[in-house]
Amino acid sequence: MKQVNLSDAEWKIMNLLWQQSPMTIMQITRALEEDTGWGKHTVITMLNRMEAKGAVAHREGERAKLFYPLADQKQAAARETRGFLERVYQGSLSMMVNSMASSRELSREEIQELCDILKKAEEDAHD
Repeated sequence: MKQVNLSDAEWKIMNLLWQQSPMTIMQITRALEEDTGWGKHTVITMLNRMEAKGAVAHREGERAKLFYPLADQKQAAARETRGFLERVYQGSLSMMVNSMASSRELSREEIQELCDILKKAEEDAHD
């Protein structure tokens, strides 16, 4: 699967297509219009750019093109996370977690969720 870099705007379309696909241009426009204010022509331009990148593709439907994702959601998210970590925290996961923990109060549930994630990672590292 081809690795693609997505802009913030493209993430909105990809997240929508990962949730529900295939979708027509008008379905995408309607789903994102309230949040983004994008019209049909903006969505068409973005889909054309995303197709050129290899992030999405389309097939001809009965009345309209049907768009679907080509990029894998987990791989794209992992790549974006690594890039963010490198750009903002010089690659330091502990620095990022410390920053997040100290900048706001974490609920007991969030702390437990983090502990569970770390425990699973530790178990996986020993397998």
